Amino acid sequence: QCPRTELQMPNSSSISEFLLLALADTRQLQLLHFWLLLGIYLAALLGNGLISTAVACDHRLHTPMYFFLLNLALLDLEYSLLTVMSYDRYVAICKPLHYGTLLGSRACATMAAAAWGTGALYALLHTATAFSLRLCQGNAVDQFFCEIAHILKLSCSKSDYLREVGIIYFSLCLICGCFVFIVASYVQIFRAVLRMPSEQGRHKAFSMCLPHLAVVSLFVSTAMFAYLKPPSISSPSLDLLVSFLYSVVPPAVNPLLYGLRNQELKAAVNALGKLINILIHCMSAEASTCSLHHGAHI
Repeated sequence: QCPRTELQMPNSSSISEFLLLALADTRQLQLLHFWLLLGIYLAALLGNGLISTAVACDHRLHTPMYFFLLNLALLDLEYSLLTVMSYDRYVAICKPLHYGTLLGSRACATMAAAAWGTGALYALLHTATAFSLRLCQGNAVDQFFCEIAHILKLSCSKSDYLREVGIIYFSLCLICGCFVFIVASYVQIFRAVLRMPSEQGRHKAFSMCLPHLAVVSLFVSTAMFAYLKPPSISSPSLDLLVSFLYSVVPPAVNPLLYGLRNQELKAAVNALGKLINILIHCMSAEASTCSLHHGAHI
């Protein structure tokens, strides 16, 4: 990161790099932000890595729900995948007899591929547009990553600016469509759950749905607020907080939300932890044995 100084350019030019400004002016706050973000990123990496490994290794978790959860852990958060997961919950609760037919292996693979393709296309469009912008307001970005909204502030070409804004609003329309589908799915889900005669069945159904609903609510609300908030309430500190909430926090809390509410996943992660401990113990014992044999030979 660079100190908080603006680099102005009198004429438009091609810029091959962006400078991320420091989040604070003092060394102590910079170190605090560094360790805080590092801890959150490592927690997200560890948690999602455990979920991915547990789902891949435990054959009892080879079901559509955990298949999509595995993709969510690998893909981070993508609105198309969250929409697919809501459809999975809708079929599981509202049409359980057709679950195997509607969500067979081919259907799951197709939906997952569509989610990955959508994410790749979205990233490619924004990346290509961002690096084709003609910038005349410097290359210093007041953010902890190269967010499109902040890069647009550096543009001096109205046509490039409008093209990127059009892509953003088109993406927001797609996100709104996905959000409407998710809401409609959960309306049907809650209606079906409330009609269940068994309290235990209702509790299990809510346990399956609430983690996904919490992740969707946090991600969509903060992302939409970041791009649709009026300029009158915009400020660097607020922009930073909102970007942090939708880009850093959801991937970190995703393993906690799904792991703490799901007994099957918790059991698989615990079994994986025990296996890792056994392997570490065996490797340590083997190393000690080799060391003793080597000493005896000498």
